[in-house]
Amino acid sequence: MSTLQEAPQDRIFTVPNILSLARLLGVPLFLWLVLVEADWWALGLLVFAGLSDWLDGKLARAFNQTSRLGMVLDPAADRLYILATLVGLTIRDIIPLWLVLALVAREVSILPIAPIVRRLGYGGTLPVHFIGKAATMCLLYAFPLLLLGDHDGGAGTAARVVGWAFAGWGTALYWWAAVLYWVQTRQLVLAGRGSPSPPSSPGGAPGEGGPGPAEDPGAEPPATGDPKGAETPR
Repeated sequence: MSTLQEAPQDRIFTVPNILSLARLLGVPLFLWLVLVEADWWALGLLVFAGLSDWLDGKLARAFNQTSRLGMVLDPAADRLYILATLVGLTIRDIIPLWLVLALVAREVSILPIAPIVRRLGYGGTLPVHFIGKAATMCLLYAFPLLLLGDHDGGAGTAARVVGWAFAGWGTALYWWAAVLYWVQTRQLVLAGRGSPSPPSSPGGAPGEGGPGPAEDPGAEPPATGDPKGAETPR
């Protein structure tokens, strides 16, 4: 059974937050490296971003340094790396415009969830299910592989094939997650109509990121044991 996480603190200067901020500041550098076709440097920066993403979560749990700022910075960095990669690979004609539009349309489709959840008294943030995280990870694997696939040789061909497989799965899971967000939001709306007072926030104190409804339409909003779980939906 999941246990309630400890309420996040309003701390700013923590090691996880510094790592998240460093990852965030690397986004424009990454985009520039992609555009000048310094692909190996760009891939190295992505590896750093991935390692720091894993490390700041471990440190937040180990040293009880979960913070509301971290809950905003962490998903923001992930989204901006995806956006920067989409822009760079589209300009270089590595990925088609329809893929960019599909991913942007998904983000637009969940924008109304934040004010709805906030109005219900959840603060705009609920636990994130693994489907959203899996979608993000697939896309973060796909784009570096597609970047490698732009080069000649057998390795480039293999990277291109595997990269498109990850891109397909990631896009499908991204949209599946969006549908589950809306199913969960509808359940919360129906539950709120039958309650005389605003519901309390499940899964610990709400963060200040975008909406993060639990993506399990068949259950009540679950608690989460991951300090970085209550983030904006992915």
